[in-house]
Amino acid sequence: MNRIPDETHLPLQGVKVLELSQIMAGPTCGLMLADMGAEVYKVEKFPAGDDSRNYRRQGDTGLPPSFMMLNRGKRSIGINVKSEAGRAALTRMIAQADVLTENFRQGVMERLGLGYEALREVNPALIYCSITGYGRTGPLAGKGGFDLILQAFSGLISVTGPDGGEPVKPGISIADVNAGILAALGILAAYIHRLRTGRGQRVDTSLLQASMQQLYWFAAGYFSKGIVPKPAGTAHPLIAPYQVYRCRDGRVAIGGANQANWERIADVLGHPEWKTDPRFDTPDLRLANRVELAGLIDAVLGEDDLAVWLRRFDDAAIPAGPVQNVGEALEHEQSRAVGMVVDVEAPDGGRARALGLPVLFNGRSHTAAGAPPRVGQHSVEILREFGFAEAEIDALVASGAVSQYGVDAVAAS
Repeated sequence: MNRIPDETHLPLQGVKVLELSQIMAGPTCGLMLADMGAEVYKVEKFPAGDDSRNYRRQGDTGLPPSFMMLNRGKRSIGINVKSEAGRAALTRMIAQADVLTENFRQGVMERLGLGYEALREVNPALIYCSITGYGRTGPLAGKGGFDLILQAFSGLISVTGPDGGEPVKPGISIADVNAGILAALGILAAYIHRLRTGRGQRVDTSLLQASMQQLYWFAAGYFSKGIVPKPAGTAHPLIAPYQVYRCRDGRVAIGGANQANWERIADVLGHPEWKTDPRFDTPDLRLANRVELAGLIDAVLGEDDLAVWLRRFDDAAIPAGPVQNVGEALEHEQSRAVGMVVDVEAPDGGRARALGLPVLFNGRSHTAAGAPPRVGQHSVEILREFGFAEAEIDALVASGAVSQYGVDAVAAS
């Protein structure tokens, strides 16, 4: 696998991951594992492959950018798991794998003979990670789920939106992405356990858990005082001033997270008297009078440009930053400096940009920079790596149990 040059040993180098999951949560997990050095084999149905291969905007050609973003650095093997030969081949691979990830509805893997109880007999050291909608236990365990549905169910949408307005969905796929991160975290913990004991285990997470984890402070308010929060725009539920404000030509986020910050903010804004104003002189009073305080701050900030205020806040060591659009954030030199914007291979042999691993090792960013695969692009070479003989491989391809891109089927592009 091609990687961005780095002399540091990748922590998961040599770990074999079979990714049976698709779309976003599971592939996010696989992407993070690949960036940490794991060899991720994307096991796909064919000819269509991962459903996200069809998530296109008007004008997209070739592999969709959304698919490429989450599947760089992986290799694809097309297996028909509904066929006996396909399941047998996959089970043989599982016997040699370290990790398997899947996000089928509960019961599907068991009906295929690929459930955890069956596979741990094949490979007692296997780490088997499932990502579901509502979890594997409880009255809703059998329901499927998508990011939007679980954001709604968990309460996330109810606290998002303008102050006093209707709830809205956050613009990002919080449930999916966080579920992928939690899955990777669980896999790493299980891998440490395996290094100590030699035994694998089942790791479960869900879009519900990934959504509800975001509610720490909201849950604290509800459990302690029965507070049911409502949308508050960019404001914080416990701190003020801590939100987005309007300058003359743009918006700025200001974090008055403690008393010292608040006092510096009042001074820079030219109103030192606010520090002793009975409406604002304690944290709880500032929170209670947040709307009034925000109006006063907006009025002052509106007198000058964003760049001017940012210099003043920086000079006073006040946490503040511009509200950038996605393009501005991706183009900022800081994003590349911390390894979040990286150059990777494109399917056509050229170069493309992608989001990198959001963790540094020894101060360096690691990224699996190989091009995202076509469906079944690496089937034959993967089977060889897992010890299949050439005659066995030929028979699997000829029978339709395995698909090799460009040989026996027209794979999805």
